[in-house]
Amino acid sequence: MDATPYVTIVLPCYNEQDHVIDEVERICRAMDDSGYTYELVAVDDCSTDETLARLKEAAPRFPNMRIRAFHRNGGSGTVRRIGTQEARGEIVVWTDADMTYPNERIPELVQILEKDATIDQVVGARTTEEGSHKFLRVPAKWFIRKVAERLAGQKIPDLNSGLRAFRKSVARPYLRLLPPGFSCVTTITLSFLSNQHDVYYLPIEYSKRAGTSKFSFVSDAYRYILQVLRMVMYFNPLKVLMPPAIWLVGIGIAKGIYDNVKTPFYLANNTIIIFVTGLLIGSLALLADLIVRSRSE
Repeated sequence: MDATPYVTIVLPCYNEQDHVIDEVERICRAMDDSGYTYELVAVDDCSTDETLARLKEAAPRFPNMRIRAFHRNGGSGTVRRIGTQEARGEIVVWTDADMTYPNERIPELVQILEKDATIDQVVGARTTEEGSHKFLRVPAKWFIRKVAERLAGQKIPDLNSGLRAFRKSVARPYLRLLPPGFSCVTTITLSFLSNQHDVYYLPIEYSKRAGTSKFSFVSDAYRYILQVLRMVMYFNPLKVLMPPAIWLVGIGIAKGIYDNVKTPFYLANNTIIIFVTGLLIGSLALLADLIVRSRSE
């Protein structure tokens, strides 16, 4: 293995025994043909099947593969965080081992970063949805993406794609923010966008996954939208708190005028509550913004 690889590919593996070697072969073949020096970090997230055994058995065939085995299940976000922290490459690539992403196109993502120094992350933007619970996932993901676009102030073709490449030096300050689950990809996207790092979206095809999905629609969709709000609150709380504060103050003033027209020198209790609530939320927004701006990264 090259002592200083240019690219590190982090591959989370959890119960992927039937296809993990096919995925490793596809990635290594593409990277070998590309000419980039690389390491493939295959992280077994405490699989309950033969995934780890098959990786170890195949290891002599793939000299650029490094195997990392967890002793307890940490989630895909934990795998990606630790894999990125331990990466030796300047460029880090995240992908999955379930045959859904066109991993033969990984060199394309790396090439975009190599040729344009102004781009800090390249995301494989899926043009189709092939996941489980499709009739629920499509509208839910559209809604979450629109909320994220509104709060981030720019278009986001794919908020939570699992295939992406980024500069490790830029991502390092945000790794501590990554949650353990699937919403880690949402987090790294919003971290870059909220700090004015350029993100390039490369359209890709998305295939039906091999094996059983680990995605739980209700719990994971809830975590996604919660993480979107959390990340924008972390970087720009005024976008979340100030609009409702202004609306409440405005409604309180309008209601106060109405109360005085109807009954001179009279303010209803609910008018006062609405107005004061708006002031309190606005004050919290300004305080949160002050904390964000004074925080050293």
